[in-house]
Amino acid sequence: MITLSKKHILLGISGSIAIYKIFELVRFLRKKQAIVKIVMTRASKKLVSKLSLQILSNHKVFDDILYVNNGSMIHIKLAKWADLILLAPATANIIAKIALGLADDLLSTICLATTAKIIIVPSMNNYMYRANVTQHNIQILRNRGILIWGPNFGEQICGDVGFGSMLSINLIMKKLKQYFSTPLKSLNIMITAGPTHELIDPVRFISNYSSGKMGFSIAYAASLVGANVTLISGPVSLVTPPGNIKRINVISALEMHQVVMDNINNQDIFIGCAAVSDYRITNFSSNKIAKKDHLIINLVKNPDIISEVSKLTKNRPYVVGFSAETNLLKKHARKKLIEKKLDLICANNVSKNRLNSISNDYNELYLIWNGGEMFLPLKKKQVLAKQLMKQIIIRYEKDNKC
Repeated sequence: MITLSKKHILLGISGSIAIYKIFELVRFLRKKQAIVKIVMTRASKKLVSKLSLQILSNHKVFDDILYVNNGSMIHIKLAKWADLILLAPATANIIAKIALGLADDLLSTICLATTAKIIIVPSMNNYMYRANVTQHNIQILRNRGILIWGPNFGEQICGDVGFGSMLSINLIMKKLKQYFSTPLKSLNIMITAGPTHELIDPVRFISNYSSGKMGFSIAYAASLVGANVTLISGPVSLVTPPGNIKRINVISALEMHQVVMDNINNQDIFIGCAAVSDYRITNFSSNKIAKKDHLIINLVKNPDIISEVSKLTKNRPYVVGFSAETNLLKKHARKKLIEKKLDLICANNVSKNRLNSISNDYNELYLIWNGGEMFLPLKKKQVLAKQLMKQIIIRYEKDNKC
C-alpha cells in the first residue's frame, strides 16, 4: 500500500493567522516519514520563525528567489524535486498570484515552474473568501486541475462566522494519505445537476422543482475520494462545492446535451443527476407573448442525454442514472435501467409533501443494478451522497476489475 513514506512534499506557507497550525502539520508529515521542505513568503516570516521551521523539518527553509544551489536556481530545483506542492495556509493573495501566473517571489515561481500536483488549503476572512474575485480565481485553479481543500465553515478569530477557516491538520493528513493511496485521484467523473429551463419567450420558461442539491452533494463526495470532477449544472443558486471540481453552467436541455457530449470521451464515470426537461418549446418567441385567455404551446421532445451516453461504443463511461417517481418506484426504475442500458440507477420518491421531495435537503434512494439492489435510508443529501459515491466506486471497480 502506498503511504507518505519518502514522498517529497514541498510545503508553501503564506501569511495567514492559521500559520500556527503548520508546526503540527510538519511534525505529522515527518512522523509518516515524508520528506518535507518549506518555502515561506515574506508575510509568513513576520508570523513565525524561519529557524523553528528549519529545525522541525530538518531541512533548510527557503525564501529567496535568487538563491543558487550548486549552480542551479533554487526555484527550478525545488519545482523538480517535489512530488506534491501543498500550499497551507493559502491566502487570497497567493491564490490570486497562481491563478494569474504571477511569479514575483520564490513560492509563486516554483508553482509556475513545477509539473507536480498543487494542492491549496485556503485560509482567510470569510468576506475575502466569498469575494467574487477570489471565487473566480479559485474556479480558474480548479479548471487547471489544482485541488482546493476547504475551507471550513465556523467562527473566525476576527469574530466573523462563515467559510474561510483552514482545515484541521487531522483532516489534511487524512486527505494526503488518501491522495497518495487511492487510485481514484486519476479518475474522471462527470455529474449533471439541477433543472433545465426551456424558454417560451424572453421572460417565461418551462422547468421543474429541482434544486441541484443532490447533484452538488455528489460532486463534493466525488472530490473527497480524489476524483477529477466535472459538474454540469442547470440554473441553480448553489455555490460550487470545495474540491477539484470544474463547473460548467448551462440553461437548457440542448445546452446540457452539447456540453456533456463535448466532454464525455475522457470520463470514467457519468452520473446523470440533473432533472432535464423532457420537452422544449417548438418555436421560441423572440418577443414577449401578450397575455391571452388561452395559449397553445407546441412541444418537442428533448434529447435523452443519459441514453446517448450509455449507448456510446467508444470510450463509454460507467453510467449512473436517476429515476424520480411518484408511484411504482422500483418497477419504473428497473424499466429505465434496462431501456436506457444503464449500469446503475438511483430511484427516489418525489411525491408531493414527502420529506425527500426533489427540492428538499433530505433524500432516500433505492440503488438498482443488474443482479442486485440496495436501499439507502433517509438522510441529509450531503451524507447520502457520500454513501452513494462509495457504492458507485464499488460497482465501478467490480465492473472494471480494478
